[in-house]
Amino acid sequence: MNRTLFLPAAFLGVLFTSGVAAQSGKTSYKFDFGAGSVAPGYRQVLPSATYSEERGYGFDFNTTVSAVDRKGKDALKSDFVTSDKPFYFSVDLPEGNYNVTVKLGDLKKRASTMVKAESRRLLLEKTETAPGNFTTETFTINIKNRRINDTLTVGLKPREVGKLDWDNKLTLEFNGAATCLNALEITPAPNAITVFLAGNSTVVNQDDEPWAAWGQMIPRFFKPGVAIANHAESGLSLGSFLGSRRLDKVLSVMKPGDYLFVEFGHNDQKEKGPNDGAYKSYTERLQFFVREAKKKGGIPVIVTSTARRNFDEATGKNVNNLGDYPDAARKVAQEEGVALIDLNAMTTTLYEALGVQASMKAFVHYPANTYPGQEKALADNTHFNPYGAYEIAKCVVEGIKANKLGLTKYLKSDIPAFDPAHPDALDKLAWADSPRNTVIKPDGN
Repeated sequence: MNRTLFLPAAFLGVLFTSGVAAQSGKTSYKFDFGAGSVAPGYRQVLPSATYSEERGYGFDFNTTVSAVDRKGKDALKSDFVTSDKPFYFSVDLPEGNYNVTVKLGDLKKRASTMVKAESRRLLLEKTETAPGNFTTETFTINIKNRRINDTLTVGLKPREVGKLDWDNKLTLEFNGAATCLNALEITPAPNAITVFLAGNSTVVNQDDEPWAAWGQMIPRFFKPGVAIANHAESGLSLGSFLGSRRLDKVLSVMKPGDYLFVEFGHNDQKEKGPNDGAYKSYTERLQFFVREAKKKGGIPVIVTSTARRNFDEATGKNVNNLGDYPDAARKVAQEEGVALIDLNAMTTTLYEALGVQASMKAFVHYPANTYPGQEKALADNTHFNPYGAYEIAKCVVEGIKANKLGLTKYLKSDIPAFDPAHPDALDKLAWADSPRNTVIKPDGN
């Protein structure tokens, strides 16, 4: 089990602090890692290159690497930086979409790593290369900030202050038993399709182990050309998403052909005002989201709420406790003529296929002392762990295919068809824990 990473005060500081690169608007980089010869056009990065605002890039959050030089002829393959512990590399970048290409491998030994971005967005599952072999992977990544216009910004919650998703850097996490990072290239991708996610804690990029949500897993399933911009936040309803100006933010950067996936219900259910309810304010607000996205030339997709784990143990059936909210979402999709991904139905099938006991393995159910500082057992039937979030992301992928969305052609070819009635084995996802963990439950339930 990884130890808790204590982040420096700078990480928890003001969100608009930017390094030299972000201030100057620099958007393209080519890095050659290691102490050997440097490839033409690349910038050498030694282990001593710790991140600073003055430099604008570097190894971040007190993580360290060592350099290895194999003295080969190819400057990009002959040397690399490595560590048997997770390490972070950050680069100051303005808001936008970027193609990010990494080269991984070692001329003499086997290498193994997983790559995540920002707040634990999964980009690359555990990938191993044999001695002398290398893999080059490209991802399209969205960088966002709070700014809407000269006078408006997104209203963040206190828990979001210091979140990697909201700073002015691209941060990559390399996490594996033998990460060998050779090179990194970053170029703007202004024509990439952006898939905006609006939702709650079942969608958000959760920063800390063992919490996870499907929005941070879904980037792994797309080829370059599609960037996931996750604007979800724990504890939000349609109303509070609007009130914190998050839809304003999405609409301010949406371009024709982009998508808006909307999943709410868990927290809307708790709102008890005179006009609240599944067929009242929830329906009206969902219609508003759809219509506003269409005005921008966007493509709205309604996603019904993930089911809570709520078994009738006598029958082995998972009982709906979200009231009429899933049904209301289905009706809005039908009335507005937009795609529907019925995640509520698919997750119900998924839990029942796993069974009463095994389904706990998809949620944050852990005995005391599983994680540092965890004195009591965790038993949460709403929030997922990485395995559960990964399985639900697969359900969303199947929904994209079933609706024949244009996004389908951007799905990676290594994804077999997924049936939630036949979930993956619990050890299917070889998840490498990120250094940070918390016992504090995300907002919402």
